[in-house]
Amino acid sequence: MKAEILCVGTEILLGDIVNTNAAYLARELASIGIPVYHQSVVGDNPGRLAAALQTAFGRGDLVVMTGGLGPTYDDLTKETLAEYFGSPLREDAKSLESIQAFFQKIGREMTENNRKQALMPEGAVIFHNYNGTAPGLALEKEGKTAILLPGPPREMELMYETGVRPYLERRSGQVLVSHTVHIFGMGESAVEQLLRPTISKMENPTVAPYAKTGEVQLRVTARAADKAAAEAMTQPAVEQIRQALGNVVYGVDIGSLQQAAVQALAARGLTAATAESCTGGLVSKRLTEVPGASAVFGFGACTYANEMKEKVLGVSPETLERCGAVSPETAAQMARGAARIAGADIGISTTGIAGPGGGTPEKPVGLVYVGVWSRRHEEVLRLDLGRGQMREREQIRYLAASHALHALWRTALLYPERTDG
Repeated sequence: MKAEILCVGTEILLGDIVNTNAAYLARELASIGIPVYHQSVVGDNPGRLAAALQTAFGRGDLVVMTGGLGPTYDDLTKETLAEYFGSPLREDAKSLESIQAFFQKIGREMTENNRKQALMPEGAVIFHNYNGTAPGLALEKEGKTAILLPGPPREMELMYETGVRPYLERRSGQVLVSHTVHIFGMGESAVEQLLRPTISKMENPTVAPYAKTGEVQLRVTARAADKAAAEAMTQPAVEQIRQALGNVVYGVDIGSLQQAAVQALAARGLTAATAESCTGGLVSKRLTEVPGASAVFGFGACTYANEMKEKVLGVSPETLERCGAVSPETAAQMARGAARIAGADIGISTTGIAGPGGGTPEKPVGLVYVGVWSRRHEEVLRLDLGRGQMREREQIRYLAASHALHALWRTALLYPERTDG
């Protein structure tokens, strides 16, 4: 089965929204052994949509579509597909009942145009929408299958998980299992060079590198007849990579640095506090993106001004005068102050020059210090994150926050895990 992802929406073509649906669907389809060879975007125009369908089915047998299932006049995906397959639209009583129940639940009157969403091509398999009104569907004809999903990601993703994935798994005949090895502190080229003798010989499982901002991910993927067999094939490869790379691997399938940090803290019953200058609260923001972070993180101070570093964190005026705000001494006192105020086990701080101005030959743009304080470990990291590029301020801030989160994770690992469950 060869798949194409076709996303419908003029707003995507105009750049008004980011097409995250295609990335999600590509990952999900790969995980069940369905390769995606093409991705396309087309506007809300029935003629161009019909032409896109013709092209897609000319090079594959499965087209997964998102968008254009709403109640308004320009939502024409379903109508165009029904005409393309020669399947007349019929009102589906169960879909209409679900739409009516949705409006009753939110206390709003259902307008007449919402009935349009209950019209389904004859012979379609219908997928329930748990987060909205537009049902999805699958339609097959002469060896070709189209799947229609709503455009809003929170509707599309849940519908895929609850309806579409089980539908496709029954048809794919094979399963792909992937595990992602997360790496921080080694560049993509260095990772590839170190592992090349190992991964170049692998055919099943395969290893594919992906570079992110400041990080590298290795996706290990195995193909087999069932999940258990594919899983068994991936594990030796993952372990081989971990052994080869050592402590630059901060987790497998962990999701993010902040997820790794929160999990490490929680497993050891530790708490953390942050004190930020150049990152402006970004470390705190990323920590609190993780569900359950409140159990390990309760205090973060954004002390951008020197006066606040003194008043809030207790940084010595003499240190600020003698060494400056961007200095290892200030970073150390900021981390210590954050931990003291919060009564936390670990304090993390950031102070630096994110640019574009403010740099000097002694302290250039991109110079950042990350301070770490705990009863078991204290250190200050000097980071030179500037690359002399235009508009790199946000990259410097993001990388500085990543290093702070990585330092927090490493420090947490110095403590033993709890044994009380």
